[in-house]
Amino acid sequence: MYRILISDKLGTAGLERLAQITDAAYDMKTGLSKEELIDIIPDYDALIVRSDTKVDADILAAGSNLKVVGRAGIGVDNIDLQAASIRGIIVMNTPTANNIATAEQTMALMLAVSRHTAVAHESVKEGEWTRSKFVGTQLHGKTLGIIGLGRIGRLVAERAKAFGMEVVAFDPYVSEEVGRELNVTLLDLDELLPQADYITLHTAISPETIGMINAETISQMKDGVTIINAARGKLIEEQALAAALQSGKVKAAALDVYSAEPPRENPLIGLSNVLHTPHLGASSLEAQRDVAVQMVEQIVDALRGDDFRNTLNMPFRVGPGFNAIRPYMDLAETIGKLQAGLADGPITQVEVQAKGEAVENLIRAIAAALLKGILHNQIEGPLNYINAPVLAEKQGIAIAQTMDIEALDYPNLISCRVKWEGGSHAVAGVLFGGSEPRIVQVDEYRLEARPEGVILVMQNKDVPGVIGQIGTILGAYDVNIGEWRMGRHQPGSEALSFINLDSAPSEAVLDALRKVNAITQVTLLSP
Repeated sequence: MYRILISDKLGTAGLERLAQITDAAYDMKTGLSKEELIDIIPDYDALIVRSDTKVDADILAAGSNLKVVGRAGIGVDNIDLQAASIRGIIVMNTPTANNIATAEQTMALMLAVSRHTAVAHESVKEGEWTRSKFVGTQLHGKTLGIIGLGRIGRLVAERAKAFGMEVVAFDPYVSEEVGRELNVTLLDLDELLPQADYITLHTAISPETIGMINAETISQMKDGVTIINAARGKLIEEQALAAALQSGKVKAAALDVYSAEPPRENPLIGLSNVLHTPHLGASSLEAQRDVAVQMVEQIVDALRGDDFRNTLNMPFRVGPGFNAIRPYMDLAETIGKLQAGLADGPITQVEVQAKGEAVENLIRAIAAALLKGILHNQIEGPLNYINAPVLAEKQGIAIAQTMDIEALDYPNLISCRVKWEGGSHAVAGVLFGGSEPRIVQVDEYRLEARPEGVILVMQNKDVPGVIGQIGTILGAYDVNIGEWRMGRHQPGSEALSFINLDSAPSEAVLDALRKVNAITQVTLLSP
């Protein structure tokens, strides 16, 4: 039974969905102090938060059974991603569930600040009726500059076009073709800023985007521009924006987010030409429902190992098709385990090669799985796709993609060469029928070995009688052979055997095999 802690308020629909899941139980405990959370987190497999709970390195360290942290929403500024990754803890969010709500909030802010809706409302409440004070501007015919043309930015563009606005956008990750499909003109940032009557922000927080709206970029904007931010508060240098609002360079701003929330000591609070809302982007009944249900389903799928969609710290892209690539990742992990067993010293370098339509775009996923396999007997504590690359780096293992491993012509072939001081091995594997893993090459030896269970790997001189001697020794110790696969250079040279055994042989068996003159190497690989 998986135990899930919900430490921030979650929509009723999410709790109802959790109640339907038979292999998970939850506790909802909101308003916990950091110390209280540290005390109870060891009892839980997963933690669901919104924006209030701060999940720092101390809390993650205390979560000895913690496998997943889910943010019911988009931003994960309150979760220490690096600390989670080192511990192999999955961090996921729900980036699509509140897209429409946030796009509509953006349009609401734009309309309200343009038509002075909030202050006009207060005026009427006070008994005034002075329409001349609240003459606004219409959106029709104005140019909207969108910074960040992702999911929400595209929804805003669609709605702005319906209002008759000209839409331009800056997003270095969006192609010209996508821009044409959206009927949006893509510009560089320094081209967009002087053209836009309205600028709305829809980009993620990164070292490059923090404070991107600052004194310098504001100086490039059209006089009388209006700025909308329903994305992340740290995108704006608030002191610079306040100065521009006071000078008239920026006509108005409508803000739903702030660098610190609530914004208790913020230079923008109190300015008459700023419209404020308390981070309402996702605050619609529909968005709250969708976020809660989606988060619950993602958390449970991740705990079961069924799916890892919307995981933020996986070292490769994870989507709905994860189960389709899992057999290849399992094969890569198996190759990694085999390499770890065959290596004659600490591995210092891993080279990865993937050939074939099904695997050539999976190099990052395959690399993570290979490293997980290589480290499987070296790491105490959690080991998974998330922290395997981090832990490998700490172990001094370098990893690189290569195309120079001489491999057989199999469809969708995964090859891996590992190096250590004084030696190296190259191993290649495929999936027969799309699901049956086979090792088809070890260095220059060709074979079709089944990499499962207890495996005896032996290198020997290819002379008469060796197979009989091996069989006799194993039989004498009551060790049964399940399957035997052998590859060799040429008759009379060297041979490599993969022997699947029904049980693990004792050290006495291995010693007896090593005493056979024709056998040059004996390695036991256990699950």
